[in-house]
Amino acid sequence: MYRLRLYVTGLSPTSQRAIDNLFEIVRTQLDERFDVEIIDVLENPVLAEDEKILATPTLVKQLPEPVRKIIGDLSDRDRVLLGLDLIPLQGGH
Repeated sequence: MYRLRLYVTGLSPTSQRAIDNLFEIVRTQLDERFDVEIIDVLENPVLAEDEKILATPTLVKQLPEPVRKIIGDLSDRDRVLLGLDLIPLQGGH
C-alpha cells in the first residue's frame, strides 16, 4: 500500500500538471494499492509546515517507508518511479 501526499499551491497550471501526472502514474503503476491526498498549502499551511514543505508541487511518499519527497510537476516519470521505489537504480548505485 502506497500513501502519497501531493502538496500544491492553488490550481496553478503547474499544480494541475502535477496532479494529472500523479494520477496517470498511480493508474498505470500502482493498480489499487494507493491512497492519494492532495493538499493545497494555501488552504492548509500548517500541514505543509509540519511536513517541512519548502516548494510546491511536492509529492511525499509516506508509506511504504522510507519517506521520500519529490519536487516538481512529476513529468519526469522515471524520477518519480525511482522515488516511489518502483524501479531499481541502474548500475547498482
